[in-house]
Amino acid sequence: MRAISLSALALAAVMLAGCASSQSQEQDKELTEQQLYQNIQSSLDNGRYSAAVTQLETLDNRYPFGEYAQQAQLELIYGYYQVGNWEASRAAASRFIRLHPDHPQVDYAYYMRGMAAWESGRFSLESLDLIDISKRDLGATRDAYVDFGEVVRRFPDSAYAPDARQRIIFLRNVLARHELQIGDFYLRKQAYLAAVNRGRWVLEHYPQTPATRDALAVMVEGYMGLDMKKEARQALAELIHNDPDNARLNGNTFKPRYLNGSLSLEEH
Repeated sequence: MRAISLSALALAAVMLAGCASSQSQEQDKELTEQQLYQNIQSSLDNGRYSAAVTQLETLDNRYPFGEYAQQAQLELIYGYYQVGNWEASRAAASRFIRLHPDHPQVDYAYYMRGMAAWESGRFSLESLDLIDISKRDLGATRDAYVDFGEVVRRFPDSAYAPDARQRIIFLRNVLARHELQIGDFYLRKQAYLAAVNRGRWVLEHYPQTPATRDALAVMVEGYMGLDMKKEARQALAELIHNDPDNARLNGNTFKPRYLNGSLSLEEH
């Protein structure tokens, strides 16, 4: 009996909340653009982001060319971000960039588009080693990397550029590690040419990351699997020069992870 009573109370609360929301929306329809915008600022200042998003959407629909239209579009990016609607935040940012490419705050739109992608991909960033390589998708991470790169490239003096640069460094390392894990996957599947190409990709596209050292190790083992001993030793020489303490090395001898045997520079 108590469970039924609690369910009824919960249902009543939901219905009341829905009614309150509907009443609020009806009241918003009676407001002028300035009054509605003032209410939006009050909602944002008090952390009522869901209400602010609803009000911003109303203002955007009713006054698309009004006095506060551009500022409301910017704040809608932020509102969606605050309520965790990353896709809508990115879409709002893209829309603002498309409509107002020369706006003095367009750098903010680029930055927030990157931040929404950053948050969307955070699970991938924080749990990189916990997901099977064949199932992982770092699409949001790549989007964030591109967006922050746009901030730095287009607006090097922006207030958001320093933070964007730091995030780029982190994301570059994440993406490089991801490529290495793909290379390791190819080695396990005996797809040696694909492993070599993946290692080379890391060297070419992420040259300033620690992952380049393990990329050389992937290439050495890939060449060994292809029985390309000359190329394997060339890659091994680079590995010894750049990372003499690599886990795959014992002096000048390379011990592969998945192949039998070893490779040494002294062999002929």
